[in-house]
Amino acid sequence: MSKLLTKIGMGNVDIGYILIGMFVAILILLILLIFQIRQSSKLQKRLDKFTLGKDGKSLEKDIVGIYEDNKFLKITVEKNKKDIDKIFENLEDTFQKMGIVKYDAFRQMGGQLSFSLALLNEKNNGFIINSVHSTEGCYSYTKEIRNGESSISLSEEEQRALNLAMGQ
Repeated sequence: MSKLLTKIGMGNVDIGYILIGMFVAILILLILLIFQIRQSSKLQKRLDKFTLGKDGKSLEKDIVGIYEDNKFLKITVEKNKKDIDKIFENLEDTFQKMGIVKYDAFRQMGGQLSFSLALLNEKNNGFIINSVHSTEGCYSYTKEIRNGESSISLSEEEQRALNLAMGQ
């Protein structure tokens, strides 16, 4: 027997058993190593498939492309928001509401050739055009409207046109 085995307390154990135990341990480790290599190979194949596209482009290029597209879209969205805000600001002062009433100004005239036209913006500011058609000609008058009201009295037709424009 070996002095080393005696020193560690295994002096009466047959060396053949020790060799068989070591062989079994090496065999188990070898099986685990083969299993680990196969798992690593499968993982590497999945990673290669993930990072390489159909035409061989790398995932990194795709991610950078998506990032650049996203950056461009964010800039475009911000510009569009500003443009839309400017459009809404401009729309406040444009004529958005309209009311028209056609009528016969004189009994002897037919065909409702006279009219009152109210044009208002979002804040109900604008004007009324009253066009009176007679046998002698056509005369047009305007009246300013502020906050849905006129400082000059309105005719029945003008008031109806104003009410139509304001949705009343």
